[in-house]
Amino acid sequence: MKISRRSALVGTAAASLPRIAIGQTDQRPAITVAVQKISNTGVLEPLREQSSNVSERWVQSILETPIARSQQGKLERVPGLATSWKRLSDTTVELSLRPGVKLHNGDEMTAEDVAFSFGPEHMFGTGLPADIPPIAKRHWPALARVEVVDKHTVRFINSTPDVTMEGRLSAGGSEIVSKRSWLEQGDWAANSKKPVGTGPYKLREFKPDSALILDAHEDYWGGRPPVKSVRFLEVPEAASRIAGLQSGEFDFACDVPPDQISQIERDPKLAVQGGLVLNHRIVVFDHHHPQLANPLVRLAMAHAVDGQAIVDALWASRAKVPAGLQWDFYGDMFVGGWAVPKFDPARARDLLKQAGYKGDEIVYRARNNYYTAENATAQILVEFWKQVGLNVRLEIKENWGQVLDKAGPRGVRDWSNSAVFDDPVSSIVNQHGPSGAQQTNGEWTNAEMNTLSVALETGTDMAKRKAAFARMLQICERDDPAYIVLHQNAVFTGMKKNSPWRAPPSFFMDFSKAAWRA
Repeated sequence: MKISRRSALVGTAAASLPRIAIGQTDQRPAITVAVQKISNTGVLEPLREQSSNVSERWVQSILETPIARSQQGKLERVPGLATSWKRLSDTTVELSLRPGVKLHNGDEMTAEDVAFSFGPEHMFGTGLPADIPPIAKRHWPALARVEVVDKHTVRFINSTPDVTMEGRLSAGGSEIVSKRSWLEQGDWAANSKKPVGTGPYKLREFKPDSALILDAHEDYWGGRPPVKSVRFLEVPEAASRIAGLQSGEFDFACDVPPDQISQIERDPKLAVQGGLVLNHRIVVFDHHHPQLANPLVRLAMAHAVDGQAIVDALWASRAKVPAGLQWDFYGDMFVGGWAVPKFDPARARDLLKQAGYKGDEIVYRARNNYYTAENATAQILVEFWKQVGLNVRLEIKENWGQVLDKAGPRGVRDWSNSAVFDDPVSSIVNQHGPSGAQQTNGEWTNAEMNTLSVALETGTDMAKRKAAFARMLQICERDDPAYIVLHQNAVFTGMKKNSPWRAPPSFFMDFSKAAWRA
């Protein structure tokens, strides 16, 4: 029998393969996920790409935090890159790192990578883009240093007491990157588009405003990922995402409006999953606006809003009006008996009369359905305010730069606020405190609020911390309103009914083994 050279080479190659690979192909699916937006800033770096309803979709697939959150549980803290952690003092937490964790470049992750991720090259240095150190400071307001004890042990040392250090280690902004890859890529801008981390999926391609493609990280410490590749496509219009799901172009469609759920579920091959997440939809004030300088006008705007009507009309009662800017997730720090300002048009009119409001215009800036049902919500709010005598003009903007632009009057704008870990510093301080975005944007400030923010961040007496938080709610929602809480957010994802995927109680599109229950 004659054996060709090609046959011999094929036979030799086959003989060199592991037995399990011979005659087999990768049966894992390659999936496509339609999202409203991939990145607001054109980068994949969590310290700049901060939006929960955008970057949280994919970031944990690429980059992981030292302490993880149970995405298929109740978002409680669980071992991740760190197998355990312990308090050495009010200012120091020591982590035992998981041995053998492979980064996407093939290196083993060590304490050196962890320390580098919190160092000057990545977070706090003077040579970084101007916006990055302030954002890092928001996440870690008093981090003094990170000490490498040995290859798999690292200590986080604060300059002040902080009972929330473990929570910060599980939150966005604390992701671990490869030290070697970061230094080789040369600068912050290059690394911001090519993250090299430890997650179950690694970057193949990123086209801002278009697509993000991830491939399975076969050496992932948590086991072989169940999906071969994940392609996120930016599809701004909800109707187009749903149409693509129905045609089979997409495997998943994110941010399904509640009024479209029944339309999807009428197709016997499709289903919808989702529910409440740790995020509230809010509107925030710029108190420099001539009509909003008086806090009575802002409080009147809050009393004019019927949050339950928004929940019923736009969310099919699948969302809810919460107890102000807090969540049950806070546990013992939850302030019982608190509520958003009551819907009371008569009270709103009286407050406007006390304030001497004469009907001058207030500008309200919103995005074009960046948030689910944003346009409809904005139109309803304008009508609520009109009914009590407020003259509010809605402006639809294309991007956040236009929303925050100081040119022209800034009055009210749309936003959201998340509990990124189980303490109020993660929300009320992170967004509305002295280093929070609302204050750094120059929209609002309050001296007592800022003093209480420091007390909340550095205090160790939990009863005193809770009292401080209660006072902060009183300031921000009654005495000197910084925002109006509209409703707790809910997230719904359309999918193929036979998919083994399970939605987490967050914005994250979790394609881990725990979520893919084949």
